[in-house]
Amino acid sequence: MPFIIPFGRSFFKKIEWAIKFACFVHLIGEHVTEVTMCIGPSMLPTFNMIGDIVVLEHFSPKLKRLEIGDVVVCISPTNPWRAVCKRILGMPGDRICIDPTVINRKYIIVPRGHVWLQGDNMSNSTDSRSYGPVPYALIRGRVFARIWPQTCWIKNGMIPLQDE
Repeated sequence: MPFIIPFGRSFFKKIEWAIKFACFVHLIGEHVTEVTMCIGPSMLPTFNMIGDIVVLEHFSPKLKRLEIGDVVVCISPTNPWRAVCKRILGMPGDRICIDPTVINRKYIIVPRGHVWLQGDNMSNSTDSRSYGPVPYALIRGRVFARIWPQTCWIKNGMIPLQDE
């Protein structure tokens, strides 16, 4: 029986290590960075329709450091089991034209604690034009890199206008 005791200790040490590692991975994924997939036509041409694997960072939303032009992944306001990938086009206090293609344009002021999200492919995107401003708390993270199919950094595509 002396062989069973060392085997048992070794087994429990491995289980303990596996649990610690799983906790570490969970903490990193929850609070630092996360890998996810963006699927669908709404972010064409930035992301492919068949799905791009992207990396999110969780610091910007928590520190309120998001800007107009940042691409974010958030929980869908219409289906909490789904995530959506959109670009921020309005911050709290901004006056947004809901649909610039119509003659009788309607405007909305983004309320405090919310952002206005739209897909890059405006003709094929369900976004804030459909469900209104999105609460800041639904934002999971800012996309900063694509790792598949072609690795690249995702930069803020908006250039601020200069006051003259």
